[in-house]
Amino acid sequence: MTINKNIKIVAIVGLSGAGKSSVVDYIAEKGYPKVYFGGVLYAAMDKAGVEITPESQQIFREEIREKEGKDFVVKRIISQIHDLIDAGQHRIVADGLYSWTEYKIMKREFPGEFSVVAVVAPKHLRHHRLANRPERPFTDTEANERDWSEIENLEKGGPIAIADHFIINNGSMDHLHQQVDDILNETEFYE
Repeated sequence: MTINKNIKIVAIVGLSGAGKSSVVDYIAEKGYPKVYFGGVLYAAMDKAGVEITPESQQIFREEIREKEGKDFVVKRIISQIHDLIDAGQHRIVADGLYSWTEYKIMKREFPGEFSVVAVVAPKHLRHHRLANRPERPFTDTEANERDWSEIENLEKGGPIAIADHFIINNGSMDHLHQQVDDILNETEFYE
């Protein structure tokens, strides 16, 4: 595949509570389209008639990847990205890249066009955010179990560890947004 230097795809990664959604929403509000890895799972759960709860999501996410392959979600995301490119989009944000397998596939599919931004925050702060969020709040035990499951069962640590850029989300929203803008200006994502 030839590299199109005009196309830039940025994946936002991080553990639960780090602030991925805040970063993705901020970029999307600027008019950039997004693809949502979790949306693929939600659609598959809906199709299978599985109620969406934190517990069922974790079980379904692991079972579907075991049954359909670790590339189950990323194959559908790649198709969505190609549809956006065919429609004339040149800057796309990917929300929720999970696994090392997904990372490697995206790097191969979009060589020179794909980069990763990891959003990180101290564990105590992430868990505090998870406990206080309005939808699906987690206890500290649930947050710990989610962290371990994402690292051990979903290979989530790899894309975070090898990210091209890091945002430390331990301050204000203005500070978070400034870090996003700095990175996306530096990488020439913003047009």
